[in-house]
Amino acid sequence: MTPALTLVGLGHRYGRGGWALQDCSVVVPAGRVVALVGPNGAGKTTLLNIAAGLLRPTAGTVLVDGEPPEQQLAQIGYVAQDAPMWPRLRVSDVVEIGRCMNPRFDERMADARLRSLDIPRRARIQALSGGQRAQVALSLVLAKRPALLLLDEPLANLDPLARRDFLASMLGGCADDGVTVVFSSHVIAELERICDYLVVLGTGRVQVAGDIDDLRAGHRILTGPAGWPQRTGLTVISATHLAGRTSALVRMDAGASIGPGFDAAPPTFDELALGYLGASQPHRHEVPA
Repeated sequence: MTPALTLVGLGHRYGRGGWALQDCSVVVPAGRVVALVGPNGAGKTTLLNIAAGLLRPTAGTVLVDGEPPEQQLAQIGYVAQDAPMWPRLRVSDVVEIGRCMNPRFDERMADARLRSLDIPRRARIQALSGGQRAQVALSLVLAKRPALLLLDEPLANLDPLARRDFLASMLGGCADDGVTVVFSSHVIAELERICDYLVVLGTGRVQVAGDIDDLRAGHRILTGPAGWPQRTGLTVISATHLAGRTSALVRMDAGASIGPGFDAAPPTFDELALGYLGASQPHRHEVPA
């Protein structure tokens, strides 16, 4: 099956400034729900804009279902962080605009979603709550029947109840059609509940990417006395040393073993994501046995 999203050596710089993205390579299988994680300024929005065909990369290539994004616009749905829409228009007006702009637009589905959410078609966008505006934006995007859904911090301005409702309706709208979702968020706990694939960006580069279960199986959280286990073959991702104790996220490379005095356990999703977020450059541990 053709991957939903392929990035090869992707890079982008704005004008003469620094690189927002550099040498990013990721292959996202179709039908996955991807957690895109990274600190502010890591390049998440730039990556999503390129994947959506809104921005041309400076270097490298990006493919959506094997084709450049500009040739797959009908297959791509994108919800930006502030869900930009025309504030003075009515909900019915923006639905009509969506219908006119997208040849496969499912107006019945959009209307049914809005009715189920008690969002009046006659209401003006500016009169809606933040959660309602986000739901209108999601309804417009889902009515395109996209194969790839890109969500850039769509929950950032929502209260906890609105966040829960958005996630439930988003997953319900995507599950039946096998839509691939790339979900950018700072709220790790929300991502853990819905995502099965992880991409961590840091300083414009991909720090790690892969199936979450596979990544957890290939990493360990080590805890023990200050210092390091006396074995080679561990790639230390990040570590803390506090009150005479060491805690580290490590990658278990081929042939790796752990010396006495350290406990090892598979990382939780939080520990895996936060460990890579806290990493500078993963380094191989080479202490003689």
